[in-house]
This record gives sequence, C-alpha cells and structure tokens, in this order.
Amino acid sequence: MAAYLIAEVDVIDATLFDEYRKGVPATIAAYGGKYLVRGGKTETAEGTWQPKRIIVLEFENMDRLKAWYNSKEYAPLMAMRKKAARTNVVMVEGV
Repeated sequence: MAAYLIAEVDVIDATLFDEYRKGVPATIAAYGGKYLVRGGKTETAEGTWQPKRIIVLEFENMDRLKAWYNSKEYAPLMAMRKKAARTNVVMVEGV
C-alpha cells in the first residue's frame, strides 16, 4: 500500500531552506519516493487553515517512507530544515 508524507512548511530562513531544497530530492529518489506536490499556490476551500507551503511525497509503502525519513542521508538535511522552517509533518497510508 502506498504511503504519503504530507508537510506544511513555513520558511523562516530562505537561504538555508534553499540549501535544504537542493539536497533533499536525491535522498527521496534513493528510497523510491517522488514528489506529488512541491510548493505551489494554495487556496483554502473550507475552514481557517492558511498553509504557506505544502509538500506531498509518495513512497511504495510506509516502511520505505520511514526508511527514508530516518536515514543517515536525510538526517543532516532534516536538521537543516528544522533550522530553516517551522513544519508540521504527517505520514499516512493510501489506497
């Protein structure tokens, strides 16, 4: 079953976040993941949620997603992201 990482991102250090963005795609691809959504315009249809940036990644299954998220390759990039942005991240299985 496919698994998805959904992240809401509020960039607070654009220069550092740019560095993060350059490094992360190769780590995602190495674990078989791919971007489905990478930024882009958002529009609230219901409620009061006003996300600044949304990211959606797809992996073959939850094990592959977690393997990437907890990988030694992604660890330094995650640390960089945590300094460069405020994020909310969820992992969810799909159909």
